[in-house]
Amino acid sequence: MTGIDLRDPAAEAPQRTRFEIEPFGTEHIPIEDRKSSPRNLRTILFGSSLTFSVIIMGFLPVTLGLGWWQAASAVVVGSALGSALLAPTGVVAPRTGTNNPVSSGAFFGVGGRLIGTLLEAAASLIFAALSIWTGGAALVGALDRMFAVHSDMIELICYGVISVIVTVVSVFGHGSMVAVQRLMIPTAGICLIAGLFVYGGDFDPSYSGGGYVLGSALNTWVASMLLIASTISSLGPYSGDWTRHISPTTHSDRSIVRALFFGGLFGLGGPFMWGTFIGVCFYSTGLTDGDMVGWLMRTAPLWYVPALVFLGLASGTAQAVINTYGTGLDTSSLIPALSRTRATLVACLAATALVYLGHFYDTIEPSVTNVLTLLANFSVPWIVILVIGHLRNGPVYDTDALQVFNRRETGGRYWYTGGVNAATVGIWGIAATVGVLFAGNTWFTGPGAQLLDGLDIGFVLAGLIAGALYPLVGTIAPARTEGVAA
Repeated sequence: MTGIDLRDPAAEAPQRTRFEIEPFGTEHIPIEDRKSSPRNLRTILFGSSLTFSVIIMGFLPVTLGLGWWQAASAVVVGSALGSALLAPTGVVAPRTGTNNPVSSGAFFGVGGRLIGTLLEAAASLIFAALSIWTGGAALVGALDRMFAVHSDMIELICYGVISVIVTVVSVFGHGSMVAVQRLMIPTAGICLIAGLFVYGGDFDPSYSGGGYVLGSALNTWVASMLLIASTISSLGPYSGDWTRHISPTTHSDRSIVRALFFGGLFGLGGPFMWGTFIGVCFYSTGLTDGDMVGWLMRTAPLWYVPALVFLGLASGTAQAVINTYGTGLDTSSLIPALSRTRATLVACLAATALVYLGHFYDTIEPSVTNVLTLLANFSVPWIVILVIGHLRNGPVYDTDALQVFNRRETGGRYWYTGGVNAATVGIWGIAATVGVLFAGNTWFTGPGAQLLDGLDIGFVLAGLIAGALYPLVGTIAPARTEGVAA
């Protein structure tokens, strides 16, 4: 068996600069080439979240009809639940030296791991498109406010400008991504703190909401809480994009879990709460159109407009980068003929195309909300299986066998039957199906949710079912050890 090399990172190993294009895709990264740390995980989660594409998730519970205290409690509970699901997903990649979808081949099979690849790609594209869209909206709003210039053509150009910036940083890779996020924390953080004073005059903590979109306060609260939780937990499939750069010889699993949990709870939870605050300010003034970014631009004093542009443009770029970077990795593992650099270019083009499509059909914001809640029914049981599989597997993986699909070969310990562990994939499919049956949003209400008056408990049930059934797999289809054939 080929396990990970637990030698100390070589002190004489050549150091890459943060502005050098990263050479690694989803192949195994040698221990001596891993220079990251849990601190960088917190940096990524905090720095990339200080922007409108994350803030708007905290704004949405108020648009659904919740009052201040209802929405704030949904954000707190949802952030804690989502962070608890995210935290353990980062411990696998340091052991395998590759990202989570490829690592999941140990449990799903080297072909079955494509489930994780597609889940990560879907979530990444959604957030990348949302980041480019909100960043473009901020830039357009600023031009309109300062120069009274607004047209569809200008808006489309703004989207294009942001897409180009996102593409450049994403192509450079992990080091550049961390450097950008580190810059965002003090700069965008100051902008958000200032915003509390700029808009605080419209804040009414007694705002009670009403007109619940999902029929009742309970259903709307649960849906809002799960939206927040699913937003954070959706990072689970690609937390390994970052932790594969961490050496298990110098950083413990506990430090990685802690960094991801607090990064999710406060790094995303803080901007969510800022969005809820803005939502109450927005609806307390009697507005109902839901145009958060436009309202921020229209009502801000001129001196604060550049700060809003920064939150949309610079911070939006920082958020989009982590998503297009992840999508590039997945695309390169899905199509081995593509290098990470070329695959990242494809991912950026796809995210931009989604933005333009959403612009012309005016559907991007509600679509994101619905897709995220539905996607959680597929990603949460996958996360549960990944974590339980890692706990049962122990710290040693056959890193060579995990790369069979990428090398267009067959065989190896994780080949199972035709490259798929049918028992694991079947349990994931059962859990995800039950989740969808009990899912409910403005697009779709499953029969299970209908029995509960629209209450959406889909991804919670999906996770519980996966956790209950997956431990049986070891006695059904244990991993086989065999040679690797070209």
